[in-house]
Amino acid sequence: MGHHNRHFAGDRHAMSGAWSPPTSTANFCEEDYAVTRYFAEFINTLTNLAYVLFALQYMYGPGSRGLLSPKTDFMSISLLVLGIASFLFHATLLHSLQFGDELAMLGLVWSILQGLLTVRRSSVYDRIINISLATVFPIFGAFYIWTGKIIYHVIGFSMAIALIIVRGIYLFYWREPTFPQSKVTEWRVRGRIALILMGVAYIIWNIDLEFCAELRKLRGYIGLPWAWLLEFHGWWHILTAMSAAQFMDIVREVQKQLKEEKVN
Repeated sequence: MGHHNRHFAGDRHAMSGAWSPPTSTANFCEEDYAVTRYFAEFINTLTNLAYVLFALQYMYGPGSRGLLSPKTDFMSISLLVLGIASFLFHATLLHSLQFGDELAMLGLVWSILQGLLTVRRSSVYDRIINISLATVFPIFGAFYIWTGKIIYHVIGFSMAIALIIVRGIYLFYWREPTFPQSKVTEWRVRGRIALILMGVAYIIWNIDLEFCAELRKLRGYIGLPWAWLLEFHGWWHILTAMSAAQFMDIVREVQKQLKEEKVN
């Protein structure tokens, strides 16, 4: 999940894996098939379980109706789908699954944006927002797959993140009537923490890209298992999963608060 056109192909075991040869346009700093022939990027694959765990934490948390009747919403499903899609992509480094990973990223931000834009509005407004998002995101996804240019995915994903931040600022700083101050204060703090996690994740993702040779040399010097701590793209997965889960919890609490206000 989340990458640049820089490519680290040509590793010594790259052609001996179960899914070889890698066909994706992105290949990350973790050495291909260095641990097992079944996972192209061992740590980058397993760390995607963070998305799955946070999704399941909501699905089987308070309000769940049992193993076969989990509690779901658009956000939890999008988080689960992203974890599975990114897991499969990093396990195989196949180009088709790369598209699955990237579309799942768009689905994740779509779900959060939809949750933020449809709070405390008329049913007509909500319907317009839902139809608009359900039209724009699939069309954009199809356009990206047609072009195959990662820059369009980066632009679309970044714009969605920016809209989420702007909408959050409006709800917690400018909206009238305001939410209860105690809740607003808590949501602001947790929102900042989520943004910090996202920012740190983006920084270490770029370190992994820009200083791959140095990181590989340092990993070789340290040796396993501690070298795995320096697989920074794996930390990108963990930190963005934490950030997304935090944002989703805030959105759900805002929606719950608005329902309570409407009843009262």
